[in-house]
Amino acid sequence: MKIAIGNDHVGLDYKNEIKKYIEEKYGYEVINYGTDSKDRFDYPIAGEAVAQAVVSGQADRGILICGTGVGIGLAANKVNGIRCVTCSEPYSALLSRQHNNTNVLSFGARVVGIELAKMIVDAWLGGQFEGGRHQRRIDMLRDIEKKQGKEN
Repeated sequence: MKIAIGNDHVGLDYKNEIKKYIEEKYGYEVINYGTDSKDRFDYPIAGEAVAQAVVSGQADRGILICGTGVGIGLAANKVNGIRCVTCSEPYSALLSRQHNNTNVLSFGARVVGIELAKMIVDAWLGGQFEGGRHQRRIDMLRDIEKKQGKEN
């Protein structure tokens, strides 16, 4: 599996730690779309880059990190076909995969500690989409995108 990872300047240290964690624990390839500098960096750039990598198939899923996880997640959700969830605990991360088939996860380096961030990543990576009644709702989300003139 290929994981796209992106961050702003606030999420730099977490990005490096999470990248290493995923590579060592899961053996997945982690592709960096974020900044490698502590200089101010606009989070929408990384949010969009990771989202585009996921929808284009360059990556299977994406992880985004900024101060709260909110702004960078909002940027990703502007890309057609992305279902990004911002989480600060593992349960929502797991259910977002099982029920919503989320393809991007975001969290905040100023909100969760690094060990909790790893637990969130574990829950999200381990979650499998259940399909069934949930697929109907995913289809409804796609219909909303189509109404906006965005085709997938």
